[in-house]
Amino acid sequence: MRLSCKAPTAQRTGAGPARGGLLYGVGRACAARPWRVIAVWLVVLLAALAADRSWGGSYADDFNLSGTPSSTGADLLDAHGGAGLRGVAAQIVVRSDEGTLTAHREELSAAGRRLADLPDAVSVASPLDVPEAVTDDGRTGYYTVRFRENPAQFEKSYVDRVDDAVRGLRDDGVTVEYGGPLGQLARPAAADRTSELIGVGTAVVVLLLGFGSVAAAGFPLLTAVVGLLTGLSALALLAAEFSFGTAAPTLAVMMGLGVGLDYSLFLVTRHRKLLHTADSPVEAAARTVATSGRAVLVASLTVTLSLAGLFASGVHFIGAMGVAAGTTVLAGAAAALTLTPALLGLAGRRVDRWHVRTPVDEPDDGDVWHRWAAVIRRRPWTFLLLGLVLLGVLAVPAASMRLGHVAAGASPTSYTERRAYDLIADGFGAGANGKLTVVVTLDKDRATTGRRRDDLADALYDKLVHTPGVASATRPTSTRDGALLVAGVTPDTGPQEEATTDLAHRLRDDVLPEVLSPEGATGYLTGTTAAQEDFRDILAGRLPVVVGVVVAAALVLLLTVFRSPLVALKAAVLNLLSITASFGVLVAVFQWGWGTALLGVDQAVPVESYVPMMMFAIVFGLSMDYEIFLLSRVRETWLETRDNHRSVAIGLASTARVITCAALIMTSVFLAFLLSTNVIIKMLALGLGVSVVLDATVVRLLLVPAAMYLLGEANWWIPRRLDRILPRLDPEGPRSTPRPAGATAPSPGRSR
Repeated sequence: MRLSCKAPTAQRTGAGPARGGLLYGVGRACAARPWRVIAVWLVVLLAALAADRSWGGSYADDFNLSGTPSSTGADLLDAHGGAGLRGVAAQIVVRSDEGTLTAHREELSAAGRRLADLPDAVSVASPLDVPEAVTDDGRTGYYTVRFRENPAQFEKSYVDRVDDAVRGLRDDGVTVEYGGPLGQLARPAAADRTSELIGVGTAVVVLLLGFGSVAAAGFPLLTAVVGLLTGLSALALLAAEFSFGTAAPTLAVMMGLGVGLDYSLFLVTRHRKLLHTADSPVEAAARTVATSGRAVLVASLTVTLSLAGLFASGVHFIGAMGVAAGTTVLAGAAAALTLTPALLGLAGRRVDRWHVRTPVDEPDDGDVWHRWAAVIRRRPWTFLLLGLVLLGVLAVPAASMRLGHVAAGASPTSYTERRAYDLIADGFGAGANGKLTVVVTLDKDRATTGRRRDDLADALYDKLVHTPGVASATRPTSTRDGALLVAGVTPDTGPQEEATTDLAHRLRDDVLPEVLSPEGATGYLTGTTAAQEDFRDILAGRLPVVVGVVVAAALVLLLTVFRSPLVALKAAVLNLLSITASFGVLVAVFQWGWGTALLGVDQAVPVESYVPMMMFAIVFGLSMDYEIFLLSRVRETWLETRDNHRSVAIGLASTARVITCAALIMTSVFLAFLLSTNVIIKMLALGLGVSVVLDATVVRLLLVPAAMYLLGEANWWIPRRLDRILPRLDPEGPRSTPRPAGATAPSPGRSR
C-alpha cells in the first residue's frame, strides 16, 4: 500500500494523496468500471446464497473440553459404563394433569419403546423403572434418553420424530417437555428478523438526517447488506465442516451489519468532500479509497486480529465464535472497498441529486465541531479528568463480576426447555436441574488388599450426603467390569447459582481426594453442570492471556500505521477503560438485576462465562475502528502542516459527524438485539451497545483530543531504531518523523 499525504497547500486538508499506490488503483478501477464490479458482486452473492442453501451447516453449543475432569469422567463412562451411562443425556419430562403417572403406565412404556427406536438413541430409562425419577406425589417424572452424539446438533426434523414417539402420552392427557440438549434442538427457529429491520431502519433515519443525501444513506446500506449476506453464507458453509455455537450467526449479523455500514459511510462521506476539488468523480473515488480506504482496511484488520486473539483461549468454541464474527467483518470491508467506489463512480457528480435536506459532508472551519475542539483545547485537563471519572464510576460494578452459566430457567416460558426446567425444579427441587455425576476409577490391586470396594462405596456415600450444599446423593455402584464406581449428587441450589459452583469445587478439590486418595482411587465430576464449571474455570484463567495477545497485536498494528508509541499506548489504555466500564454496566443490569425485567429476563443471572472474553475482543476491535478513523485524519493533517493543535482540531471536526452517525447506527443495531429471546444475546447486545456509545462520546470526543492536546508534538515522536524496525505502510512518507525542537519525548536518551 502507498499513501502520500501531499496537498496543494499546507493549510488545505482533504485534497487527497498523490496518484499511485495499490488502494488508489483499486478505487480508480472500481469507480471507472462500476457495472463490472456490481456484476461480480451480484454473481458472488447469488453463488454464496445457493451454496448456503445446498450445503450450509447448522449451529449448536458444545462445551466439551478434552483433558478436563468432566471430559475425562465422560470418556470413562463411555468406555466402561455400559449403554445406560454412555453418550449425551437429555431429559424428557412428563407430568400427569390428572392423577399419578401410574395411571398412564401402558402409554409410558410404549413411549419408552418408541424413544429407544429413534436413530442415535443409545438407551432410555423410563420413570416407571427408576424410582428416583418420579416425584413423591407420583405426578411428575422424566425419561433419561442417551444419544450417541449431542442432540442439539441434530437436524430440526429430529424433533418431529421425538414428537411422534410421545404423541400418545400427550393424547392421554400427559404434559411432555424436552430438557437439556434436546430442548435446545427444539427451540423455535430464529426466523424473526425484527432486530435486523430495526437496525436498518434506524440507519436510514440517522443517515438521512445526518447527511441529507439519499446516496449517503443508500450506498452504505446496500454495501453493508451485500457484504453481510455474503459473509453469512460463507459462515454457513464453514458450519458444515466445523462446529459453531448457536449464538454465532446472530453475533455475525451484529458485527457484519454494524461495521459494514460504518466502513462504507466513512468512504462515502470522504468522497463527497473530495468531489469539490477532484478533477472527476473517478479521481475522487480513487483518492477516497487511498486515504479513508486505508483507514477502513486497517480498522477491519484490527477487528479481525482482535477476534483471532480469541484462539489464545485454547477453547475451540470461543475461537469459532471469533471466526464467525470475523467472517462478516472481512466480507463487509471487502464490499466497502470495492462496491462502494463502484456505486460512487456510477453516481458521478449527481451523488447528492436526491436529498431530504441540504446535503453535508466533512465540515469546514468554523462549524460546531471545530468550536468543540477549541473548547477542549482551552481546558484539556478538565475534560480528561471528567471523562476518566465517568468511566471509573461505570466500571465499579465490574469488580464484583461473577462468571457462570445462564441456565434454561432464564429462557422464555415459550421454550420447552424452560418448561421442562420448571417442572423439574417444582417437583424435585432446584438442584435437580444441575445434577453432578461422580466417577471413581479403582486401583484393583489396592482395592482388594485394602478396604473392600463396598466399604469404599459406603465411605464415599457417607461423605457425599454430609457435604454442605448436597441435597441428596445416590450410593456409588460399580460398573459391570468393576473398573468404576458411579454416584449421582443433587445440589441444594440451581445450576447457575454461586453455591453450586462452590459445591463443585468443594467436591473436586477436597471431598473426593480426602476419601479416595488413601485407597489409590481417583474421582472425577462429570455431567453437564460439571462441564460448564470446567468451561468457566478455563475461560477465567485464560482471559488475561487473551487480553494480552489482543492488546499486543493492536499495539504493533497501531505503531506500524501511525509511527507513534504514545498514540498507540494511549489508544490501548483508553480502550481498556471503556471496556471495563461496559463490563460494569453488564454486571449491574444482569448480575445485580437492575432493570432485567425491562429486558424480558425475569431473574438476575450470572455473566455467561464466555461473554467477557467475546466482548473484550469485539469491543477492543470496534474501539480501534473509531480510533483509526480519527487518528488517520489527524496524522494526515500533521504530515501536511506539522501543527499538532491544528491537526487534532481538523481530525476531530472532520470525523466527528461520521463517527457520531456511525456510532448511532451501530448502537441501534446492537441494542435492537435486546429483543432476542436468548439471554446471552441480550448480554452481548447491551454490552456492545454501551461500549460503542462510551467509545464514540466519552473516549473519542473527550479523552482522545484532550490527551493529544496535552501531549503536544510528542504525539509524533518515535525512536529512530524502532522506526527502522517497523514495516512501512506509507513508503512515500518520511523515513522517520523528527521530533521538533522543544518537543518533550518520554525517553529522549533512547532516540538515536
